[in-house]
Amino acid sequence: MDFMFDHLVHYVEEPHDVIPYLNQKGIHAVEGGKHGNRPTYNTLSYFDLSYIEFIGTSNRQALEKIDHPRFSNIETIINDQYKEGFVRFVVRTNNIEASAEHFRSKGLSVIGPIPLSRKRPDGTLLEWKLLYIGHEDEHLQLPYIIEWGESDEERRAELIDHHTIVEHPSGATLSNVIFAVHHVDDVIEKWSDWLGLEEMGNSYVDDTLNATCRTLKLPGGHLVFASPLGEGIVADVLAERGEKPFQVNFDSKIDQSFEMFGGIYQMNSK
Repeated sequence: MDFMFDHLVHYVEEPHDVIPYLNQKGIHAVEGGKHGNRPTYNTLSYFDLSYIEFIGTSNRQALEKIDHPRFSNIETIINDQYKEGFVRFVVRTNNIEASAEHFRSKGLSVIGPIPLSRKRPDGTLLEWKLLYIGHEDEHLQLPYIIEWGESDEERRAELIDHHTIVEHPSGATLSNVIFAVHHVDDVIEKWSDWLGLEEMGNSYVDDTLNATCRTLKLPGGHLVFASPLGEGIVADVLAERGEKPFQVNFDSKIDQSFEMFGGIYQMNSK
């Protein structure tokens, strides 16, 4: 299967607060909109077609009364008790039906495709389909799969026209997302098979994270998996939140690192 990195989901209490905070860091972000079938809304920051979705809810009680699909993003947010931070990530496909058959053939649980939509601030309707996949024995949740109602070229042109995709003042482009995992070799073996991804480079030790890391190559944003060698950031994430994404890295004009609403943002000069 040919997959692309689509977006990383970051749960925040108030998505609107993200825009001025990121602007101070040289990163452009815009109001996304309200989802048509549930009390959630978002702010978006695009790096070409790869983006970060800062999602929040206007009504927790109403959200919990909705019957959410197994392995869905909202299920994860509720199970995490609305803890701010990175939740899941999403991969893009041009054939979601074929993707569903692929994952079934790998022995994974598959729910969908499910059609969804939301209204943009200008009132136009954005539509897409989602596929949820998972395995009951896995602690690290798999990505879910999206197919947009428009081609990549159509979406890019429209997003540029609406000034959603712009060149960030910092020059930031999304490089990779780092996941805290207990056993990196096990995750690499399974995920490379399930998603059909090749490993990028060799295993290495990241002294800052105090962890052994391995990377899977995914167009639009690579996946870095880190297992702790002792005390440090990765060990702390595993103790506090379990196996999760916890850091996003950017290529940039400047070097800066900051924590924002439970997530780590690392910008490295090119």
